[in-house]
Amino acid sequence: MVPATRSGNRKIRLMFKSFFPNPKPFFWSALLWSLATVLIWYFGASEWGRYIGLENPPDTAARIVGVSVFWSKPFLWFYIYFAIITAIFAAAWWKLDPTPWFMWSVLGTALIIFTTYFQVQVSVAINDWYGPFYDLIQAALAKTRPVTLGEFFGELITFMGIAMVAVIVGVLTRFFISHYVFRWRTAMNDHYMSHWPRLRKVEGAAQRVQEDTMRFASTMEGLGKSLIDSVMTLIAFLPVLLRLSKDVSDIPVIGNIPYALVIVALLWALFGTGFLALIGIRLPGLEFKNQRVEAAFRKELVYGEDFADRADPPTVSELFGAVRRNYFNLYFNYMYFNVGRIIYLQVDNIFPYIILAPTIVAGKITLGAMNQILNAFNQVQGSLQYLVNSWSTIVELLSIYKRLRLFESAIDGPADKDIAADEAYGRPAQ
Repeated sequence: MVPATRSGNRKIRLMFKSFFPNPKPFFWSALLWSLATVLIWYFGASEWGRYIGLENPPDTAARIVGVSVFWSKPFLWFYIYFAIITAIFAAAWWKLDPTPWFMWSVLGTALIIFTTYFQVQVSVAINDWYGPFYDLIQAALAKTRPVTLGEFFGELITFMGIAMVAVIVGVLTRFFISHYVFRWRTAMNDHYMSHWPRLRKVEGAAQRVQEDTMRFASTMEGLGKSLIDSVMTLIAFLPVLLRLSKDVSDIPVIGNIPYALVIVALLWALFGTGFLALIGIRLPGLEFKNQRVEAAFRKELVYGEDFADRADPPTVSELFGAVRRNYFNLYFNYMYFNVGRIIYLQVDNIFPYIILAPTIVAGKITLGAMNQILNAFNQVQGSLQYLVNSWSTIVELLSIYKRLRLFESAIDGPADKDIAADEAYGRPAQ
């Protein structure tokens, strides 16, 4: 195998470098810039809109419930702020490294981040709608005040307005992301094909260019979007959960603590993440090993089509035995991983009710407030459980990444790529 030299470390990033500007400084600068702009927003920039007539409403004002919240003054100011910080970041990187795919990789990623944020705000708007809607239902069922059909259907129309915005933005976002993923795949394809004379001798070269690039781009995009969605959800719903925590203080076992809902959601998510990471720690290596033994078996069969002395029964039996052993090992590890994951997720379904039990039994909250708390709690908890929900996909991505990394190492690797490929896949060269 090719040693992990400085050149090798540089080459393993080509799956990113083919699409993004210089990957390591680009992603670090994007992370630091995002963190800085979020802190600037929460420590002052959110109020700067008043200088152009887009001021925030006073704290005593009622929250806007309905689709009009998306073109309210605070939202319009955020749209402008996001456009400004994106333009500054993009202009700086265009000056530093104007790559061929710059518009898609930089501005396209920014657009995906924005639409993800917008979709999270749709969830916040629906959460705000829960309060008055379920309070209306409670009033109607308990007959505490007269409720008309006009009021009831008015609330449903309000929901439909929010839902239609969610549908339109969601469909357009998926359409854009489909093109984004294909552009990334195109960038990797063009890069690998430019080195095809050296890469063509690597085992499974055609499959890696055709299939692995597609799977890597789509899987990476899916995980990236899920991560952004989790972060945005946490940013959007954490203040909501903090606001709602004032009605909930008494927690089973723990007792009376401040910010109870936030603390419990954090502890539960950390427990689940650590627990599942522990019982699933062997899965990435087993998935990658599975690719290796399958490749060795497939390669011998391909040679057997052209050479009579290859793919003889003892050799094929030995190679398929390795495939069988790895699959059985993989099945066993996934079995106890899934047992732990399913038990955790099933308990997770009732966990918020356990936390709210003393508050519900004491009648300290209304039906509307309870549904707002449950939804906000689940949103925050879900964002903190990113690794729990994405672990299987992460395992698959690591396997694809390792395959492409070995593939890229052949660009600067030894002259005989067949030998390098055989060694990489655990079979001595013939």
